[in-house]
Amino acid sequence: MAPTPDRARPDREDTHPVNPRRRAAALAATLVLVPALAACGSDEPVPESSDDIVLWLVGPDTGEDLREHLVTTFAERNPGATLTIEEKDWSTLLGDLDEALVDPALTPDVVELGNTQAPTYTTSGAFREISPELYEELGGEDLLQSFVEAGSVDGTVYALPYYFGSRYVFYRKDVWKQAGVEVPETLEEFGDAVKKLHTDNMAGFALGGQDWRNGISWVFANGGELAVKEGDRWVSTLSDPNTVAGLEQWQDVYSNASYLPATELDASYWDFINDGVDSDTPAAATMMAPAWARWSVGDLVRNDDGAEVRDGMADTSKFDIFALPGVDGGVAPVFAGGSNLAISSLTRNVELSEDLLRIVYSDEYQTMLAGAGLGPANTTFTEAMEGDKFGRTLVETAEASKLTPAAPGWAEIESRAIYEDLFKEIARGGDVAQVAAEYDAIITPLLDGTTDDE
Repeated sequence: MAPTPDRARPDREDTHPVNPRRRAAALAATLVLVPALAACGSDEPVPESSDDIVLWLVGPDTGEDLREHLVTTFAERNPGATLTIEEKDWSTLLGDLDEALVDPALTPDVVELGNTQAPTYTTSGAFREISPELYEELGGEDLLQSFVEAGSVDGTVYALPYYFGSRYVFYRKDVWKQAGVEVPETLEEFGDAVKKLHTDNMAGFALGGQDWRNGISWVFANGGELAVKEGDRWVSTLSDPNTVAGLEQWQDVYSNASYLPATELDASYWDFINDGVDSDTPAAATMMAPAWARWSVGDLVRNDDGAEVRDGMADTSKFDIFALPGVDGGVAPVFAGGSNLAISSLTRNVELSEDLLRIVYSDEYQTMLAGAGLGPANTTFTEAMEGDKFGRTLVETAEASKLTPAAPGWAEIESRAIYEDLFKEIARGGDVAQVAAEYDAIITPLLDGTTDDE
């Protein structure tokens, strides 16, 4: 099964952003009030325990065969009970969660959310604790630990990894070969390569000015961090010399290898490296994208339904991939996207919700995730992805990858598109050290989710 397009926009885009303190505090306060309101009575009584549970999945990444397996297996294991799957959209998920997680009549029992969103909700009491016994039963230390950390508070686990994705470089092998450019072994060599490939009619590297999800790979590769926890508070570290060095290196590559505007987001880059409509010349020689993008790259063919689709890079003389190299070689630590799963603290059936997790973390389902091109939560199943270069490169880049900071206010930072604005200023040629200092002052008050700005 070909994976569906990227779910990596858990941040876009609240129409009316809520400040971090209000989001976390409102959730926590309302959750405390719910039992009291139920005890006093109301016009809409809290539903009693139900044999029907609801799972929220976000976007189309969990394909139909995976969904069917969950529903069918759940029914087989729990006669008389029903699992209903509702699909939500990444662009409105934060608002949906804020509304539903505080209302027993609206809450899903189990919810998927982005790994960068998890800290906001785990710190507000929105999710039920995953007991140590259940955690071990579902995989324990074999679960992707960076995602476990994103879903934990002070060592208590509230949200588990669902799947991970990583990103790597896709390139026009024929164009690179014709230009005499070799696959680079260091990050500096990568920059030199895409700058050499850049012409008036073809970008060496398709890169949008606001594409921070790719851009932070240069920060991580240079030893920089976006934020760190100092004592009991989070601090933005864009002004750290290593972070500045990474941003300056990214600025050089963007300015000299891409013609996409400074206002361009992480666009459909595959449209640039596929052949043009009227010629065999692509609009760009190189792109960097999540692994699933393979299915948007290649020559046009007809599928079984007669629709035109890309062939997934079948022509190996024309299309190829490699891991973004690090500063001193090896693999650069790229940004890892993915999802977590959690049980609502207001679930109407704890036992059935926990049993759904047992299905998700079963050997069979983890193998199915890997087969669908989604990195399995249980890392012992990544071997199922290593049968071809795409799976091997995904695993290789994921092992070196990093996440955004597990700060309570991070989801709000993303919802306000602050990093898009940061990278836009750098793409426009701004002095990196100066811009970094300005944005440190903006970001630090938001990280702990306690700012009281209006």
